Amino acid sequence: MRNFLVILILFILGSCSEMDEKRTFNSVKIETIYTDSLSFRAIEIMDGGNMAFAANNGAFGLVDLRSNKVRVNTQKYDSILPEFRAVAQNSTDFFMLSVGNPALLYKTGDKGNMELVYHEEDEKVFYDAMTFWNDQEGIAVGDSMNGCLSLIITRDGGNTWKKLPCSSLPNAETGEGAFAASNTNIKVLGNMAWIATTNGNVYYSNDKGFTWEVIKTPIESAETTQGIYSIDFYDENIGVAIGGDYTKPETNKANKAMTSDGGKTWRLIANGALPDYRSCVQFIPNSKGKALVAVGFNGVAYSQDTGETWKQLSNESFYTLRFMNDTIAYAAGKDRIAKLIFN
Repeated sequence: MRNFLVILILFILGSCSEMDEKRTFNSVKIETIYTDSLSFRAIEIMDGGNMAFAANNGAFGLVDLRSNKVRVNTQKYDSILPEFRAVAQNSTDFFMLSVGNPALLYKTGDKGNMELVYHEEDEKVFYDAMTFWNDQEGIAVGDSMNGCLSLIITRDGGNTWKKLPCSSLPNAETGEGAFAASNTNIKVLGNMAWIATTNGNVYYSNDKGFTWEVIKTPIESAETTQGIYSIDFYDENIGVAIGGDYTKPETNKANKAMTSDGGKTWRLIANGALPDYRSCVQFIPNSKGKALVAVGFNGVAYSQDTGETWKQLSNESFYTLRFMNDTIAYAAGKDRIAKLIFN
């Protein structure tokens, strides 16, 4: 009888595992939790059940994900209301970085106000995305200047940031940069970092930004509005890149690619099929790297087979997306932040 019970439990566990692995989504319920006349392109789910965001017009704030209560503040620099399109966090601070000239990077200060920790002025300066490897080391990427991408790195928890010299970076292609569309141009795991560019390249570092190499992907980048808009990795091997052309959002050829070797090689997926232009792609947690969601002007698309085929779950427009768990995500876009429940 005891052996029978063990066998029964193992059978049940095995059945549940098989069901979880094969679980698919057929719909998404979208609940708007905040509206304002702002462009929300950067959100970050924090520990403790909160989500931070930053937007244009100097706006930044916090959403209590349990009550959906929102607190909003405004950050000015002299008479400037910065446009924030990149945010990040470590265990002690929240960071937000503006696009355009001047570049302004703020962190939460000790006295309840945001503290300016990096400032750069140049007519060509334009930062696009940022993230942290750990509590001490973080990175932000900007468009190329003087022949190389603009990369700033902190090694002291975000208190100070230093720009890498072009002598320590690969040469950029003409006009190469990154798209400040969703704060998902950079992905970090362990000591690694992958940066996606407008020229269809992926910059890769395996030592937290001390050295870099460039891998060319097959994603189309002939026009300045084409290239990779978003990159994500499920683990150190399985990764996805997506983009297209925001001026021709119906185009779906050569705009998405997968890697299974950590970004060394890339192959096109669903070429000439859904999804078309999307500004953000994310792996669904606990999916073994098989399930993906991509959002953009043309709605929410979902894949259950590592990007080989996709289905449209919603036509509602968003710029960016972050998963809280394997069924709930939060998305942001023009004038709103929303909760997405996948079923």
